[in-house]
Amino acid sequence: MNRNPSRLSYLTSGIIRENPTLILMIGLCPTLATTVTARDALGMAAAASFVLICSNIAISAIRKLVPDSVRIPIFIIIISTFVTIIDYVMQAYQPDLYRVLGVFVPLIVVNCIILGRAEAFAYHHGIFDSFLDGLGKSIGFTLVLFIMGSLRELFGAGTFFGSPLLPAAYRSAPMLFAIFPPGAFLLIGLLKALVNKLGWGR
Repeated sequence: MNRNPSRLSYLTSGIIRENPTLILMIGLCPTLATTVTARDALGMAAAASFVLICSNIAISAIRKLVPDSVRIPIFIIIISTFVTIIDYVMQAYQPDLYRVLGVFVPLIVVNCIILGRAEAFAYHHGIFDSFLDGLGKSIGFTLVLFIMGSLRELFGAGTFFGSPLLPAAYRSAPMLFAIFPPGAFLLIGLLKALVNKLGWGR
């Protein structure tokens, strides 16, 4: 059997069929907490994607050297290393974004998506396959965060990336519910219902 279709599925499955947030229902904490605006959502998505892809590659590269009994502590050390890198880079080059996301960036260490992919995929597959898996899951995660952030900002402030989009009359009295935690729960519930209705799950 040709291996290309299966490798392609590593990349594409994470976007819809095995989307981490809407299908696997993991990584919900950053999805709910960091999607008040589209910019914040993309910032968190970029940070988490960097850690996911790099840790998948690193863990896959050393998987044959890691004893099974100590694999989880080693996974966490590797993930923490990449989290520290993105934490310092964000502080240095995106201080405004870091002031908003700062408390959530170190929590990427315990993100279920990243540790889950390390345990379920990278520890058992080659480097390129693990890269594709990490990239696909990152794209799926980013899409959900971007949709959440865009809709919450649009309805909660009438803006998009900080620029006015809806009429001034709406922006003077926006639907603040959208940018509060209950709004995030309601929105992700609606997105999940839509995905189920369309039958995109496994």
